[in-house]
Amino acid sequence: MERITARTNPLLTHIRRLASSGSYRRSCGEFVADSPKLLAEALLWGAELVSVVCTDGFALPELPDGARTVQVPEEVMASVSPMKTPQGVLFTCRIPDVPLPEKLAGRRYMVLEGVQDPGNVGTVLRTLDAFDGDGLFLLAGCADLYSPKTLRASMGAAFRRPVYVCTAEELCALLHRSGLPLYGAALREDTLDARATDLSRAAIAIGSEGRGLSEALLALCDGTVRIPMSPRCESLNAAVAASVLLWEAYRGEGGR
Repeated sequence: MERITARTNPLLTHIRRLASSGSYRRSCGEFVADSPKLLAEALLWGAELVSVVCTDGFALPELPDGARTVQVPEEVMASVSPMKTPQGVLFTCRIPDVPLPEKLAGRRYMVLEGVQDPGNVGTVLRTLDAFDGDGLFLLAGCADLYSPKTLRASMGAAFRRPVYVCTAEELCALLHRSGLPLYGAALREDTLDARATDLSRAAIAIGSEGRGLSEALLALCDGTVRIPMSPRCESLNAAVAASVLLWEAYRGEGGR
């Protein structure tokens, strides 16, 4: 294991840039994640590790051959970790290539459009995993899946469930080929109560809290659904709305 004590070391500079810049992550094809929990999930689900950095005395699990391992003092870890309170280890991985399939084999998918908060995107992915959803689609304006905040909020689901980045048109063509309807969470004349809609085999789209779904995406939806709530309440947080609808879809299939 290497030991690094200089905060200006090229590897540590590289990790800081991975943590702060989406364009740098994309250009390098690499991302950084932080915590023993995420490292365990990455190892369990076969993520391609590039490097692992830990503090003095941290007990590393068995790592795959080829991963660079580095030990640093705690103060150096504090200077490089994307977390306010580092947990002893961070690591970098290759960004996986997740092409759109010709057809979707699953039953339930979540679609996000314009959801810019990484915590919300990560929470939706975590909830989708909990309620046995088959994948997440990120359309225009969504937070980067591979930002440290998104990965942390996903609690490892980013390593367990497929996430596709595509256009609305590509999504709808794929859903059509797969025989899956697309429901948007919105209020229109044709909007149905989510409790009375069969969401057990469908894709459900959620928009940003401020603007909701775009008119262009709504025009591509097979229907819209609403979550019944108190008239005193105008709307729900995007991640909360997604959670309610994912639960409704899961419950509709019998909550396997």
